[in-house]
Amino acid sequence: MVKETKLYDALGVSPTATDAELKKAYKTGALKWHPDKNAHNPAAEEKFKEISHAYEILSDAQKRQIYDQYGEAGLEGGAGGGGMAAEDLFAQFFGSTGFGGGLGGMFGGGMGGASRGPPKARTIHHTHKVSLEDIYRGKISKLALQRSVICPKCEGRGGKEGAVRRCPGCDGHGMKTMMRQMGPMIQRFQTVCPDCNGEGEIIKEKDRCKSCNGKKTIVDRKVLHVHVDRGVRSGTKVEFRGEGDQAPGVQAGDVVFEIEQKPHPRFTRKEDDLLYRAEIELVTALAGGTIYIEHLDERWLSVEILPGEAIAPDAVKMLRGQGMPSPRHHDFGNMYIQFAVKFPEKNWTEDPAAFEGLRNILPAPTFQNIPPPDAMTDSVELEDLDHQGQARAFGGGAGGMEEDDEDGHPHAERVQCASQ
Repeated sequence: MVKETKLYDALGVSPTATDAELKKAYKTGALKWHPDKNAHNPAAEEKFKEISHAYEILSDAQKRQIYDQYGEAGLEGGAGGGGMAAEDLFAQFFGSTGFGGGLGGMFGGGMGGASRGPPKARTIHHTHKVSLEDIYRGKISKLALQRSVICPKCEGRGGKEGAVRRCPGCDGHGMKTMMRQMGPMIQRFQTVCPDCNGEGEIIKEKDRCKSCNGKKTIVDRKVLHVHVDRGVRSGTKVEFRGEGDQAPGVQAGDVVFEIEQKPHPRFTRKEDDLLYRAEIELVTALAGGTIYIEHLDERWLSVEILPGEAIAPDAVKMLRGQGMPSPRHHDFGNMYIQFAVKFPEKNWTEDPAAFEGLRNILPAPTFQNIPPPDAMTDSVELEDLDHQGQARAFGGGAGGMEEDDEDGHPHAERVQCASQ
């Protein structure tokens, strides 16, 4: 339970509000009470400053934790001194100073300074792998994690009230300074206190809490609802403040989920655009036809290739607005289609008339390398190569084609010089 709710009340949200709810409440209030929209309302300026101050505190994980535990008194000398000016906060949130830039230093800044409060437990980091379909449509993932929480039975004492006492051997520090003589020299070193095993406290076995066995914390299973926004990018972090590990005398840690997009079998994503490779037959590339693409939201896109469009191998076309939703705007990227034209198999027909018909229909060759009339010509035949032969001819490496040396010897020794 929070110590006070003044800042939450200013934004009109509950103390359990999420980051998204805080952001939405601030955006609504800031636009409503902006002084440029309320030029003849003196109270608007104070209201705008009030909600800006509240959002500045509550949107910061550490400041919010301190405020929840100690109220505004715990923020003295830190965030409670004013921090960022309301105009600067508005500009940072909306990307400008608002309605025509009329703020112009209307509000004064604060004193700033470091926040005060107890230390904070470690942050729990997790990677949340999400499919491209879920990123396209958006979803809420229910993720369970195990964390340490303060034992509710003993309230973090480790035993019965009054049964826990400071270790006299280390005076509650958990470490003891020991001395050891090595010949004429005396060595001083620190070691874990053997009396309390480094805990700094001693609890008799019979007085230990039966729930946590004197450890003060127990393991708890927590289910968190992670909002995967539409169009979210890989690397985006979703933070849950105060939902991490707990321990007596420290602030509860945070939990951070990092979104990682899974590879997709059909699409490649590049920011807000999608890349798709479509294989079409040669007849479709030349004479036209319809291809269908299954989208990420179970729609099928019908793409018409016009007759005579003559799609070349590796040609790239665009479908406007069929890409990924933008995470910051309400528009979509584009889908780019790279075409792979599939040629017919060898000897696909034995009808000579079909070849003659193709020669009559297709455009005549625009360039032919014809030898002069008096040149000597020799008729040769093409042969097919297997994959190994193609690799040997064009793949390079151990089996690739070698260059002759300057004297025409294919295996002459080569000397390579390196700069010193």
